[in-house]
Amino acid sequence: MTSDNIYSEIEQDLLRSVLISSLMAHDTLLRDWTIDGEDEPEKIVRYLKEIQQKYDTTTAFYVSEKTRNYYHADGVLKQVSRDDPQDAWYFRARKLNAPYEINVDTDTADLSRLTIFVNYRVTDYRDRLIGVTGIGLSVDSVARLIANYQTRYDREIYLTDRQGRVTLRGPHFVGPDTLRDRPGMQHIATTILANPSASVSYENDDGRRVYVNSRLIPEFNWYLIVQQAQSSTEARVLGALLINIAVALAIAALVVALGWYAVRNYQQGLEQMAGTDTLTGCTTRRLFEAIFNQVRNHAIRNNAPLSLLAIDIDHFKQINDQYGHAAGDLVLYTLTDIFRSHLRDNDTLCRWGGDEFLILLGDCSLANAIRVADAIRAAVALHPMRASEQIIDCTISVGAAEYQPTEELRSLVARADLAMYSAKRDGRDQVAKA
Repeated sequence: MTSDNIYSEIEQDLLRSVLISSLMAHDTLLRDWTIDGEDEPEKIVRYLKEIQQKYDTTTAFYVSEKTRNYYHADGVLKQVSRDDPQDAWYFRARKLNAPYEINVDTDTADLSRLTIFVNYRVTDYRDRLIGVTGIGLSVDSVARLIANYQTRYDREIYLTDRQGRVTLRGPHFVGPDTLRDRPGMQHIATTILANPSASVSYENDDGRRVYVNSRLIPEFNWYLIVQQAQSSTEARVLGALLINIAVALAIAALVVALGWYAVRNYQQGLEQMAGTDTLTGCTTRRLFEAIFNQVRNHAIRNNAPLSLLAIDIDHFKQINDQYGHAAGDLVLYTLTDIFRSHLRDNDTLCRWGGDEFLILLGDCSLANAIRVADAIRAAVALHPMRASEQIIDCTISVGAAEYQPTEELRSLVARADLAMYSAKRDGRDQVAKA
């Protein structure tokens, strides 16, 4: 139970850190600033400083793929290099198949400080790597957590690496710094280090039975070790058991009700955060793929047509350059409202990336999809937007494609994209079909 409590608190801190890093990696300010040439570095330094202060992190950083500059809340610290062993993390993160990694390393801003880093890949609107960003948490917070539980439960608690070397320990840790050298543990060290979790015991030099629980923390690649000698636990365990039974009988119903409510709300919050674009409220790319599979299955069962629209805002980069990114954001969520006004409740609007949107039209033939697309296109062209006393005229190019039997989402999107680019080549502000 002690092991599970410590593990849960560490996981909670890591989940929060991953969410913060994900928000940074998908922030249009960071991406557009990089794509536009990294002018005025003080902007990104100020941004990182606000992240660090707002979320109370040890550090916040961003490394550009183009310039290799290491931006930090304190300024531009250096340029990362393959020749510097301290920068190996960046070149490892560049090749990740996953969007992020968690590792323990020294802090570039303070080489005397060991830090838990969340390194999150940053891509442009075409999914090409443009840098790595993230935050850092002090390892001292984990050490304080260990000390707190060790004092509260009177157990010996420490962390080891995959070779059994002790990496973090409580304040009263005694004995050798490797599992195999600790008295009585020579025969169980291999069992602990070969399994993600284990519950074993051994007899120490005093003849007392010592119970050991181990659990791998994959984000650190470290083992959490909790151990307790038998003689000092029996009376305390019995007393705790009786107290727990009495308390559990009194509050079980309340805990179940509150727990169910809290978990449901928390899960809904996470799902909404992962499935909704923060600027426009559209479905995200990840959730759209799941929705497509459901709609496709329904279409196959009912022998119904299914169509897809690929929409791109004409000259969107020029709008950002001429009027500013705030005006660009205004265009994005204004056009999103126009799109929705022409859709049914069961249609799905997705922000696919940057200024490109997808609309999934269930039970809709290609001919009907083209009519919907043309209505949306005309509505956009007739809807000028005002930003800082300036009028922005905006148009869109649309590609329409109808689902073909056994076709995957990637193929359908590719065909709709080709049609959309054909519309752009033919003069923009028009609809083309695949």
